[in-house]
Amino acid sequence: MNQQNWGSFQTLLGHLEEGVLTLIINRPDKMNALNQTVLSELEQAIEQLEQDQTIQGVILTGAGEKAFVAGADISEFNGADKKTAMEMASKGQAIFDRLEKNKKPIIAAVNGFALGGGCELAMACHIRIAAEQARFGQPEVNLGLIPGYGGTQRLTQLVGRGKALEIMMTGNMIDAAHALQIGLINQVVDATALMEESKKMMRTILTKGPQAVARVIQAVEACFDKKKDGYQEEVTLFGQCFGTAEMQEGVSAFLEKRKPKFS
Repeated sequence: MNQQNWGSFQTLLGHLEEGVLTLIINRPDKMNALNQTVLSELEQAIEQLEQDQTIQGVILTGAGEKAFVAGADISEFNGADKKTAMEMASKGQAIFDRLEKNKKPIIAAVNGFALGGGCELAMACHIRIAAEQARFGQPEVNLGLIPGYGGTQRLTQLVGRGKALEIMMTGNMIDAAHALQIGLINQVVDATALMEESKKMMRTILTKGPQAVARVIQAVEACFDKKKDGYQEEVTLFGQCFGTAEMQEGVSAFLEKRKPKFS
């Protein structure tokens, strides 16, 4: 298989293979903690993948075997005042929001600790597949803080109000099996199979109509956008599918009892 390096970053590694970008948070000595450099480079990477037509989907993971992302880099919190903290949270939310709204499918391959900002990053991805040893949590209350990169909102959307409050108010970690049970993640696999299972799911998604996949993401996001009527957004997007070459190929393939060939 033809794999090539992608992008030029200090804290990220990118490998592009057959249309799938594997993007790795690469600070293993710091448990892949999110500092401002990682966030800025992640923003740059999102901009590039939006423009790079060779990329059809993304698998996001962490370097090493211990952590996906173990949280924010707490050392950067020292000396920060209210204004700086709000700017930091706004920046993180904007980046994660852009990731979540990306029209290309993004899978988080959670290989270890996904805590604080790491859990928030995983939740901003469209799908989460976790290794058995993965651990999740929003332990910010232990620092006298709350999640700031969208965690209070996305965790509630995924697992419900009561469970989200429990996880955030206790600060306790939960294991992958528990995360699967409450709907925080989509699948649990053996660590040795994590990347292959993530690629397998991505390959399945990429056999579908790419415009249809993008519109599914857009319609689901409208459900949580208070400025939009999700049902009306669905009507609009459903209508946009008609008359496209993609829809014509899909319907023709169904009627002819063959697999569709989407471009």
